[in-house]
Amino acid sequence: MALSGGMDSTSLLLNALAAGKKVSCISYNYGQKHSVELTRASNNIAYLQDNGLSIEHHIVDLTSAMTLFESSLINEGTTVPEGHYEEEQMKSTVVPNRNAIFASILYGYALSVAKRENTPVEIALGVHSGDHAIYPDCRPEFYQALEHAFAVGNWDSHTVSFHLPYIDGDKVTILKDALASCDKTGLNFDRVFENTITSYNPDKDGRSSGRSGSDVERILAFNALDLVDPIEYTEPWETVLAAALETERKHKDDYYKEKLTQLQYHVTRESGTERAFTGMYWDEKRSGNYKCICCGHHLFTSAMKFDSGCGWPSFHSEHARASIDQIEDRTHGMIRTEVRCSKCDAHLGHIFNDGPREHGGMRYCINSASLEFEELEPVSYTHLTLPTILLV
Repeated sequence: MALSGGMDSTSLLLNALAAGKKVSCISYNYGQKHSVELTRASNNIAYLQDNGLSIEHHIVDLTSAMTLFESSLINEGTTVPEGHYEEEQMKSTVVPNRNAIFASILYGYALSVAKRENTPVEIALGVHSGDHAIYPDCRPEFYQALEHAFAVGNWDSHTVSFHLPYIDGDKVTILKDALASCDKTGLNFDRVFENTITSYNPDKDGRSSGRSGSDVERILAFNALDLVDPIEYTEPWETVLAAALETERKHKDDYYKEKLTQLQYHVTRESGTERAFTGMYWDEKRSGNYKCICCGHHLFTSAMKFDSGCGWPSFHSEHARASIDQIEDRTHGMIRTEVRCSKCDAHLGHIFNDGPREHGGMRYCINSASLEFEELEPVSYTHLTLPTILLV
């Protein structure tokens, strides 16, 4: 497996060890400015070995070749950008063909091990969905094509396969997996992760800046699980967390301003209310599903909708997987219960206890501007073959 010294590959290493697998790790020195990650990787290997775990670790020097490439991660005189990890400027951190080069070395090594030990070998990589927006060589289709090319270009390729357990997950998924692996192996989670680094622009002492896109993604993942990141930052945890949350808020705000109409933005992001009897769906009668306009999360179905006469779409219950958040609202001199999307925190409307008693007595009073309607195709009976009935 590839071990960068970062959070994702370290979690994957823990996963493999927890599963009782025999593990060989390859790390790469490709002239990266954050080469402290190689020291962190070696330190963690030593810690794991001290705890009785057998792991091979090789560091491959690629500096003579890859320092020829253009990337802010390599070239002196270029600055690693700060901000959100999905923003356009983060493309400067792409190292051309990096993962193809790394995977090629891994594949050659895996084939050699498979032949030498007469056993199938998995190439485990910690790529995940958070990488997909900026790094084309972290996407599923890239590894599908790469595996095909390697299979065509080698004998005995049936003995080697790629293992990408995080490809559809994110950094929160990865941290949860690492916690479970530490519980299973008895390893100290903080001790392992204080010896990782995700920052692309650490200071001369190896402390993370907390400001690069990779930093922000990591900080938000730890916070999502109510964890304090054990690595050392150049500023206190409270400061880097506040900065990361603000970066995330601004990124989402910019995204929603571009995606939504002015009214949709006002309702969902500024907790506004459309005027009664003016929304698109207050009198909607078609069969279908109602989703959050911001993130597409499934909220209601047409079977839950009823005519309350209030001028806004009304529903007596929510979809089983909606998990809509309910929050006390004391604005406008009233005490009400606000409802918000549990996935993206969009304001939806309010919930009242004057709904149909046969359905529990609740009324979700929802702004049309917060909804996206997906009509269900009517069932066609034109091609059904009915049995012939003979009357005698």
